[in-house]
Amino acid sequence: MNKLKILQLCNKPPLPSKDGGGLAMDNITQGLLALGHEVQIITISTDKHPFEADKLTDEYKRRTKIQEVFIDTKVNVVDAFSSLITSDSYNVTRFFSSDFDCILKNVLETTTFDIIHLESLFMTPYIDTCKRFSNAKLVLRSHNLEYIIWERLASGENKIHKRTYLKYLSRKLKEYEVSMLNAIDGIACISSEDLKKYQTLGCKIPLINVPFGVDYQSLAKKIEPKQNKNISIFHLGSMDWQPNLEAVRWFIDECWEKIHQQNPGIKLYLAGRNMPDNINPKKKSGIIVIGEVEDAYQFMNKHDIMVVPLLSAGGIRVKIIEGMAMRKAIISTSVGAEGINYTNQEDIIIADIPEEFSSSINEFVNNPERIVKLGEQAQKMVRKNHDNINLVGNLIEFYNYLIETKS
Repeated sequence: MNKLKILQLCNKPPLPSKDGGGLAMDNITQGLLALGHEVQIITISTDKHPFEADKLTDEYKRRTKIQEVFIDTKVNVVDAFSSLITSDSYNVTRFFSSDFDCILKNVLETTTFDIIHLESLFMTPYIDTCKRFSNAKLVLRSHNLEYIIWERLASGENKIHKRTYLKYLSRKLKEYEVSMLNAIDGIACISSEDLKKYQTLGCKIPLINVPFGVDYQSLAKKIEPKQNKNISIFHLGSMDWQPNLEAVRWFIDECWEKIHQQNPGIKLYLAGRNMPDNINPKKKSGIIVIGEVEDAYQFMNKHDIMVVPLLSAGGIRVKIIEGMAMRKAIISTSVGAEGINYTNQEDIIIADIPEEFSSSINEFVNNPERIVKLGEQAQKMVRKNHDNINLVGNLIEFYNYLIETKS
């Protein structure tokens, strides 16, 4: 196997991973390194996702030669408004920085790479620079089809002015995403559903499905016996991501009251970064707001049932894969479980309406052994379909195919 030199361009620091996107990026990095390939990283850092060099090991810094550039990606009203009368997608263009572009140019002028791996659509503004200063194959790691998220957010918005603007954003994103299909050499999709969606958009370049992978053995070692026997429900996710915020508010408003009435002793624990103060404005009982947790795995060990009530996401939900690996019983909407090779009622429960969430939780309360069985089956599914080394091995084969294919 030839050793490949790969430049990984990230829209947020892979480590320390603060959300599913960071974990997905780092798992690619770790898998490539474990398989003997060379990886160099240039990452964007932002207020939302700062670069914390002191939390990285010296070995990691040495092996990845990681460099970071701070970009202020906060929404600027003037720039957002100007995008209304231009062809730009403001969601993407705010990730462009001349400083990042300069560092990228310097790296490409001094190092020859086989592959430039673009983590997410937000790194595509740098494609022109990559092409000017490198002959490497360009691979987009698609974490989501971004326009689909905004389409779904728009469809669920009741305020007409906001709905109109969200529809506009989704249209501009779709136009941009389609335009990128002719600018890169291949796409590594994070789910089979996303791969099919690219095909429906008329994508003719090579595609591969590389789902989110986990270090199965490492996660299995993190499982600890639950200390109390009371059944509890939890949601874990960054609350500065709009689909998560929408999902939790829907679950509280539409599902929780009936669940709690039928099971007065059960609690719902909400954890995640940037938790809004008004997440439970009506102060419904039984809801415990935790906020950001230091160790997500310790938090999961304390609770039984993970709810993923997403209505507008795309791609694949990293926390579901991790929860399955940790033997958690999971109830998710069909949108939340997209991209996962699940079997409903065997390794996950699919619920799309409030009555389905409440009936599923009632079944768990009345049959606690069902929680254990579902978790065991979920862990088996992850071991079979989401082993990180196997998945990155498939990605390497895809890289080599692109390299061997004449332009």
